[in-house]
Amino acid sequence: MAKKSSKGAYGFGWIINIILAIIPITNIIFGIVKRATSGHVIGAILNFFLSPLFYLVDLITVIFTNKLVLAA
Repeated sequence: MAKKSSKGAYGFGWIINIILAIIPITNIIFGIVKRATSGHVIGAILNFFLSPLFYLVDLITVIFTNKLVLAA
């Protein structure tokens, strides 16, 4: 039986994603990079300018679902 991939929001395991999401700078940088590489340039720009809002939303969604939901 194949092992299920445990990559989440930032491409790491769940615990590492939570640690990276708690630190504001890494959360903002990884959020911008993730949104830009997935083709959501507007989301990346909004993440840059509205970083406190995106920080809270990304933190909550990474903790509960291990995914980025808002504009990702």
